Amino acid sequence: MNVLRPDSAAAVEEAIATAAAERTPLEITGAGTKRGWGRPVEAAQGLSLAGLRGITLYEAEELVLSARAGTTLAEIELSLAQKGQQLAFEPPDWAGLYGAAPGTQTIGGIIACNLAGPRRLTAGAARDHLLGFHAVSGRGEPFKSGGRVVKNVTGFDLSKLMAGSFGTLAVMTEVTLKVLPRPETAATLLLLGQDAATAVGSMAAALGSSNEVSGAAWLPATLAGRLGIGEGAAVTALRFEGLAESVAYRVAALGSLIPGAAARLEGVASDAFWRAVGNADPLASDPLASDPPASDPARDLWRVSVAPLDGARLIAALPEAEAYLDWAGGLVWLALPASTDGGAARVRQAKGQAGHATLVRAGAEARARTQVFEPEPPALTALSRRIKASFDPLGLLNPGRMVEGR
Repeated sequence: MNVLRPDSAAAVEEAIATAAAERTPLEITGAGTKRGWGRPVEAAQGLSLAGLRGITLYEAEELVLSARAGTTLAEIELSLAQKGQQLAFEPPDWAGLYGAAPGTQTIGGIIACNLAGPRRLTAGAARDHLLGFHAVSGRGEPFKSGGRVVKNVTGFDLSKLMAGSFGTLAVMTEVTLKVLPRPETAATLLLLGQDAATAVGSMAAALGSSNEVSGAAWLPATLAGRLGIGEGAAVTALRFEGLAESVAYRVAALGSLIPGAAARLEGVASDAFWRAVGNADPLASDPLASDPPASDPARDLWRVSVAPLDGARLIAALPEAEAYLDWAGGLVWLALPASTDGGAARVRQAKGQAGHATLVRAGAEARARTQVFEPEPPALTALSRRIKASFDPLGLLNPGRMVEGR
């Protein structure tokens, strides 16, 4: 595939305008770390934003940062760490799921996919931290939305629309994000031996208490063992962040409230555990093959958003799957043996009408023949088509990435 590599917003505009004039579909990427997520793009020419790099504004006192779309998350996090700040939505790095190099994903790709990690249950999604952006439509026309203030008073918030659109509406060239202070310390309380249903109850009790839990996950014994914790038992993990004295008090208070507290992870160990949970590290390695190629994995990987009680039920309905819970049970990660439909029939039958199921990793043929994202009802499909036509009337941007034919 021929790949265009612009290094400025003007060059992006020119590339898309030329593609529009020639009716040439484009596969839009950043570093390409998540090309295996979504349907195969129906395009023979690529447009990479990896060269569009650099932090253009960082006002630590105002809690605002702007960066070009191709800026790596690693560069942004390094700058924030120097000021004791962070992206509170805790963007995960899924490079390991697709055989890509860790640490190379771009901020534009993160926002386009609306990625958030374990802190999603208290801090919100990536779109909730996107204050504004600059972008280029499928016509090759530049536009912008939002700005550098937390409150949006325009009444028409395009940021919510662009985040999670997977580059199918427009190509973002710069994003402006809200940043927050980094907690002084973190600790994780581990409860051992609970099954999924019991763990959901414990996580609900923790979140319903006054102890300000910022992460809640459950891993069965096999997956906990891959992370080197649990001593052969399933693990329910509850995270606390903040000032050291406050964290110590809250850990002790919750430990007395919920029986079964057996261990703690402190500081760096706690951070590493939650990073692994967000990155899907327990399922990234594949026990069914010694070194499966990323383009043809031996297992299909699903990410299902449900009500917490439905998460435990879904795991019980899929005994052949390896699975764990994040977001207090509201997010289910599932790994199933590879199949021709990516496991779609099995997963969607098991979940019924509850939640949204997304195929995160499967072979290209399986992704081409199934609905990777949750099927839309007819009314929502019609609305999605109208939105797509407004931003990309020729259907040139990542065609087929989310839905076949558009």
